[in-house]
Formats: sequence, C-alpha cells, structure tokens
Amino acid sequence: MAKSNGKSDTVIIKKYANRRLYDTSTSSYVTLDHLSDLVRREVNFEVVDAKSGEDLTRQVLTQIIFEKENKGEGALPVNFLRKLIGFYGAGSQSLLPAWLEMSMNSFSESQERWTKAMGTANPFTMFEKQARANMDMFENAMRMFTPGALARKSKRDDRATSPSDEMMEMLRAQMAAMQDQRDSLAKR
Repeated sequence: MAKSNGKSDTVIIKKYANRRLYDTSTSSYVTLDHLSDLVRREVNFEVVDAKSGEDLTRQVLTQIIFEKENKGEGALPVNFLRKLIGFYGAGSQSLLPAWLEMSMNSFSESQERWTKAMGTANPFTMFEKQARANMDMFENAMRMFTPGALARKSKRDDRATSPSDEMMEMLRAQMAAMQDQRDSLAKR
C-alpha cells in the first residue's frame, strides 16, 4: 500500500483535472467501481487533488453513492434522503454525522453477528430485534432534537433484557448526556 502523509496503511488516490483517478499503490488508473471494491474490502484510502493536494475523499465517496443510486442499486429510501437533506443548515447538522456513524457501526456489528449466527438462529428474528433497536435509537435521537420531548417517556414493550437492550440503554444514556451538554451550551 502507498505510504504518504505518515499514514502507512492509507492508499493515496490522485484525482486529475480530467476526472481520472490514479491509484499510487498500484501505479494505475482506476474507476469508481474499483474504489467501491476498496471500501468493501475495508482498504483505507484518501482521494487528493493531483495539483493542489486538497482532500477530495468525501466528494468522491458521495459520487460513488450517487452513481450506485442512479444505477438502480439504491440503498437509501426516499424518506431517509428527504430527512437527511432537511438536517442541512439546521442546528442539529453538527450532531448528525456522529449519530449516523454510530448507527452504521452498530448496523455493521449486527451484520457480523448475523453472519456468525446464521446456522444457529432464525435470521428474521435477529433482523426484527435489530430493527426494533434501531427504531428505538432513532426515536431517541429525534426526541433529542425536539424541544421538551426528553421529558416524555417512550412507550416500550416488556421484553427480556438482551445484550442489544443493554447497548441501547448505554446509547440512551450517552444521548441524554449529549442533550444536557447541548442545552448548557445553548444557555451561554
């Protein structure tokens, strides 16, 4: 892998003015599909403008998503996209990236557990539990952005505590702490 900027495990992709992408680790021009494959293989890469050295990684990753959505390989529901756009320019925009990253990490961990347990457990039951946990987490996050909503209690069914429930309680506590911190900053 390419060595640059002191990050020995980061592949540097140079983007030229003609939109071509050059992988410095393989000394070859690559496509967005190649970068998608690097993401799936969990290869860390950084895309930089060949002339200025400006970091273009976010823009290129967004372009990959845009291309996948246009090819009919969409993974993002329309309502999600609308809500996401609605957060731009809103006060909660600064909190959204951390929450989305936490959600994606949780989903990835769950996916790994599902893959390991496929032979021993019903995948639909596991999917249902994870969907419930994700909805609880999303509802709590939405309450954080709605004034006065934290005082309201959520309606929860009585189900046995599982590792996922314990994780959710930990996340709820973290979200409440973030809300308190946000409130104290807003009062300054």
